[in-house]
Amino acid sequence: MGANLSAPLAVVALVTALAVAVYAVVRLRARRGIATATQRATYQVLHTAGLAAEPLRNGLDPAGAAKAVRHLRALVGAPGAALIGAVAGTTDGGEVLAFDGRGGHHGEQFTAAATRAFDAGRSVVLTARDLPCDRPDCLVRGAVVAPLTGPDGSATVALVAVVDDDPAPGMVQATLETARWAGSQLALAELDSSRERLARAEVRALRAQISPHFIYNALTAIASFVRTDPERARDLILEFAEFTRYSFRAHGEFTTLAEELRSIDRYLTIERARFGDRLQVRLQIAPEVLPVHLPFLCLQPLVENAVRHGLSRKPGLGTVSIEARDAGTECHITVEDDGVGMDPAVLTGGAGTDPDLRGADPVDDAGQHVGLSNVDERLRSVFGDQFGLVVETAMGAGTKVSMRVPKFHPDARPGAAGRWEVVS
Repeated sequence: MGANLSAPLAVVALVTALAVAVYAVVRLRARRGIATATQRATYQVLHTAGLAAEPLRNGLDPAGAAKAVRHLRALVGAPGAALIGAVAGTTDGGEVLAFDGRGGHHGEQFTAAATRAFDAGRSVVLTARDLPCDRPDCLVRGAVVAPLTGPDGSATVALVAVVDDDPAPGMVQATLETARWAGSQLALAELDSSRERLARAEVRALRAQISPHFIYNALTAIASFVRTDPERARDLILEFAEFTRYSFRAHGEFTTLAEELRSIDRYLTIERARFGDRLQVRLQIAPEVLPVHLPFLCLQPLVENAVRHGLSRKPGLGTVSIEARDAGTECHITVEDDGVGMDPAVLTGGAGTDPDLRGADPVDDAGQHVGLSNVDERLRSVFGDQFGLVVETAMGAGTKVSMRVPKFHPDARPGAAGRWEVVS
């Protein structure tokens, strides 16, 4: 009797399990997807554009062009794509920088079309009549050649989208928009390069501005001790030698806060030899920010301005305070003096009392703000406009100069690819 009942129960259990499984599958299929088709398409386009942006922003060397054209072809949705570069000073007009997909054997025809596009300053559409080919297996029937124009309308690189039929309006528009976007990326790459060259030039200018007066004053101070205190004169010569070695080093646009402070200590040692007890120094440095990287010679000019223009004109004692503190992801640095101060309107070139230096005249009659403006521009060019100097001052009230430096920044790490590196 028990055996007779077990068989029907097993069948019922099997049917129930199947029903549960079918119900689960139906429910899963009925659930809304994680993303809609439109959202997935948007993500794919943005992701591909991001992949193409990196080699474009790094400049179109052969390796970068090969990477970029692959992603640009995906953005356009063409069977083949090429990047053609203009060759200045030759009759050839252009050269194939990179090719991806089909149509590589039409390189000369694409190059000639790119030359016409550069000369005319507009895109060129090629049909089968423009692309004769004796290969029986060739599927290329058309192409769109679009210059990668920058903000000024000029172009030295063209994008070629290769198609298997006469280019449809949608393909033409997609190629034009992709070329316009790629041109903006190349323009940004050139802007980054220009800012780096400017920053290097500003460092050279800052060195030239520092050297004449400081070297003269330092040697004069050392000479005064040669007979009266030869040992101190010897120590000052060594400090002066180390200071100038650091200030005029040939390589490296970044340094560490520790290195910059070490150079400042040498500078202040020489200045105390000149001013004696009149010059007081107060340091408050958080040990954890000593390894922070910052632009070379961006702190020392602030200390020099405090001594030269703040305290040297003040009768009696004067104090320079240097503070560097940990502020989470940033290092906050201030250089303050209790000297004669200055008129904020003079500091900003008559632009009112704006406490930063964006409106400052780089050189006033006395040339005293060259260092401040130089440092301000370099900080902004490396870290962004929000990281410029902030100056608080008034006549007779001293001067306080503050800066914020990111603790971690890709452009300020040692050996950053394509950037400046730290040389100790």
